[in-house]
Amino acid sequence: MTVIDKQKARLSVAAFFFLNGLCFASWASRIPAIQEHLNLSEAALGSLLLCIPVGALISLPIAGWLVTRSGSRPVMILAAVLYAVFLFCIGQAGNPWILGFVLFLFGFAGNLGNISVNTQAVSVEALYGKSIMSSFHAVWSLAGLAGAGIGTLMVNLKTPPSRHFMMIAGLALLLIILSFRNSLPHTKTAGGRQPIFVKPDKALISLGIIAFCCMICEGTMYDWSGVYFAKVVAADPGKVTIGYTAFTAATTSGRFVGDWLTKRFGISGMLKGSGVLAASGLLLAVAFPTVWMSALGFFLVGLGVSTVIPLVYSQAGRTKTMSQSMALAAVSTFGFFGFLLGPPLIGFIAQASGLRISFIFIALMASMITVMAMRRPAGGEGK
Repeated sequence: MTVIDKQKARLSVAAFFFLNGLCFASWASRIPAIQEHLNLSEAALGSLLLCIPVGALISLPIAGWLVTRSGSRPVMILAAVLYAVFLFCIGQAGNPWILGFVLFLFGFAGNLGNISVNTQAVSVEALYGKSIMSSFHAVWSLAGLAGAGIGTLMVNLKTPPSRHFMMIAGLALLLIILSFRNSLPHTKTAGGRQPIFVKPDKALISLGIIAFCCMICEGTMYDWSGVYFAKVVAADPGKVTIGYTAFTAATTSGRFVGDWLTKRFGISGMLKGSGVLAASGLLLAVAFPTVWMSALGFFLVGLGVSTVIPLVYSQAGRTKTMSQSMALAAVSTFGFFGFLLGPPLIGFIAQASGLRISFIFIALMASMITVMAMRRPAGGEGK
């Protein structure tokens, strides 16, 4: 019988979270350079950027099915290797058609990694017998900050994306080699004949709605925080990114303390408080559209959403009605649609009624996190 070192397993899974965050942030940091290199218009770039979510969307049911049949470990390793390879290929793409195809594969591999690594994380959490999911997502956020920082350095050094991505891909492959042996080998679940599409039960649908509302808030912050500071706050050009920075810093720091807070207040208490924090932050930015009050509001939004997805994934992984990976895929699908629908929805509402009104709508969506958490049964949740 294999003896599992839970600390090594935790470090191994954390390494794969770091790898995924680093690769994605590296790509995102060089989008302007790639646009310039391929001479892409704004419309063309927008169309190409859709290839990543399309690939991720298609992979959602397939990822859950694959992990259920083959186990999370081989799928996680394969996805990580492909993610690094496709990042390298993005830098080599010589025309928009090739870039679009590679971005589709990048999105597919990225979400394959997302489902498999979170399945591993749920299993590691079970070994510890307490909430540690938030710490894994904190590592992803930290990797995103590191990737953005490296990207800025590469831009200042005038390093082309092809060379930049080659270095990141090499680092990612090294991380895989050093880490994969300590990942959990026995996360293949029973019921390998489960179909690709499985209807989630009421508990998972409830978690899915919470994920949907959370990801609408996150998508809005990622895509519209800068616009809000430019048009509503009327901040100086040098201060336009303050809101986004405050949100990102809060999300990262919130995830690092999320497990400790969950132990103290419980999952239900955390979800209820998260919705209140996020809604309050958005309303604060709407009521007092100044630089520092809006930055404080966006910081509260970041704290509010920081632990919601880790908590939702942790709860979904404990379901008894289907395999962990299928449950995670089902909940991820809800969240994914929230992330996709939020930013364009903001645009439509802003066009009709103004950006501040659209942020009030997002605050209502954030408050739904609290409402749904209050409606969930109190029994059976872990600390």
